[in-house]
Amino acid sequence: MNDALATALRRAADHQERFEARFAAHFDALADPEGGGAQLPPGGRFPARALGLVRELSLRGGKRLRVALLHEAAGLVADRPVPGLDAAAISVELLHTHGLVHDDLIDDAPLRRGGPSTYYAYRAEFPDRPDTALALAVLAGDLAAFLAVRALLTGDLPPERALAMAAVATDAAAAAVNGQLLDLERDFLPDPGTAFLHTVTEYKSTRYSILAPLRLGLLAAGTDPAPHDADLRAYATALGTANQIHDDWLDLFGDPATLGKPLGTDLRSGRHSYLVHALLAATADDPSARADLRAALGSPDPAALTALRALAHHVDRALSVEAARHARRAAALAADWQHWRPEAVAFFTQLPAWSVTRDH
Repeated sequence: MNDALATALRRAADHQERFEARFAAHFDALADPEGGGAQLPPGGRFPARALGLVRELSLRGGKRLRVALLHEAAGLVADRPVPGLDAAAISVELLHTHGLVHDDLIDDAPLRRGGPSTYYAYRAEFPDRPDTALALAVLAGDLAAFLAVRALLTGDLPPERALAMAAVATDAAAAAVNGQLLDLERDFLPDPGTAFLHTVTEYKSTRYSILAPLRLGLLAAGTDPAPHDADLRAYATALGTANQIHDDWLDLFGDPATLGKPLGTDLRSGRHSYLVHALLAATADDPSARADLRAALGSPDPAALTALRALAHHVDRALSVEAARHARRAAALAADWQHWRPEAVAFFTQLPAWSVTRDH
């Protein structure tokens, strides 16, 4: 690891460390009946339980990449602390929680971040009422989404700036929902192709995980992101694609203890990921291998995952190379941001290299 990358990672870790306590305090305030909070209804335990599960999943872990992106985006134009960044960070992390709750429900995933998914937590509480567990998981995810917008509108931002930032957050949320819809549609296609996969990545994750934090950070610092939107979009797209390809690789070759979930989650769900697309291309001239791939994809049998890992040795290196190519593009784009503060530019230049070498 070079010194510049080590510096960028230290900065990201510092942002994460400061954020964790503030995120926990935010949930404390939401649950406090004296403090206004989320205005939980008097009586009844389901609303408080939903908030508790949202809190639990939100605080359980994660890279907090969005938090670092927010602070460093503000640092592109500001050399001092910027009011409103905490509210924006809480907002994007709650939006992420919303996505995780619904994603785990759609995928029927039992684990997330080393603990039970929200859906499975409800299933354990209501083993004889699966419809109730399903409904409660949906509502808990919805609660996280609405609290994400609330965090911006009730923070310490000037009203006009708060509205502009809330618009960014709601646009990102709508994009993520559309991305999830495309994600489901993708699996109905025999082979969706690279262009369709890029579109799914753009809408399902890139717009809320990378582009929205960049825009929010600039807005919080009092800078209109619109004149820079082409640069921000190009960087976000390259970094988001690199991230997703590497995530697909980790789904088969990562360490389950580090990832906090079993390997092959997407593959057992039949997801036509970048990895599967590469496997389809690699087995195009081998009908037997192609048949093995089709049989293993979507199978809950542990032997199917072993078979996929055996097939995937054909594309292991190629997938890593492709992720690195997009990461290099993101780094080159950030290096051209000479009109912004050098320290923050250095962070964005170094971040892509980490995105394709991380282990979780």
